[in-house]
Amino acid sequence: MHLKRVDPVMVEVIDNVGACTLQLRTEGTHFDALIRSIVYQQLSGKAAATIHGRVRAMFDSDAPLPPQVAAAEHDALRKAGLSNQKAQYVRNLAEHSLNGSLPIESLHELSDQEIIDALTQVKGIGRWSAQMFLMFRLGRPDVLPDLDLGVQKGIQRAYRMRKLPSPKKVVETGAKWAPYRTIGSWYMWRVLELPADALRGPRPRVERQAPR
Repeated sequence: MHLKRVDPVMVEVIDNVGACTLQLRTEGTHFDALIRSIVYQQLSGKAAATIHGRVRAMFDSDAPLPPQVAAAEHDALRKAGLSNQKAQYVRNLAEHSLNGSLPIESLHELSDQEIIDALTQVKGIGRWSAQMFLMFRLGRPDVLPDLDLGVQKGIQRAYRMRKLPSPKKVVETGAKWAPYRTIGSWYMWRVLELPADALRGPRPRVERQAPR
């Protein structure tokens, strides 16, 4: 396996976690997937699922369509359970989808960075949300969510770091995983589920630069 070959730390991680079982959410449309992403922000899974179901139930189709969401009353979205901000976010997503600034139907045809640039135009969709879309909707293999707290904590534990790594340090640490940084990130999330004594290997050597 590539990750084992390029990173000795990943040998122990993968041996303890097992095979990667990352699952994609490919059902429905890209638009509905992004609606779901906005709804689920900062909510528990059960509460978010309930609100998402109510939002979808407002519309005639199996999944919301941009014209329907753009035409929806703000108060109606609020009554479905969306916060004031999230109601604005889903309408903004619909507006970008309709005016052509977000090529919603052909996002999968763009490069990773083009998708991030397109999605982050939308209020409520930041770089982290765009990366999650790349990873779990499109199955892009080389995404490293450097702002993700779980990935940061996983790297801290796996690499036996005294401090939580900065986003810059996450990028540096995960660089060797390319072109499979999505898989490496998945393993960092799983590291946090291991027993406290699961990882027993020696602390990786830290290369120190000579004083300048």
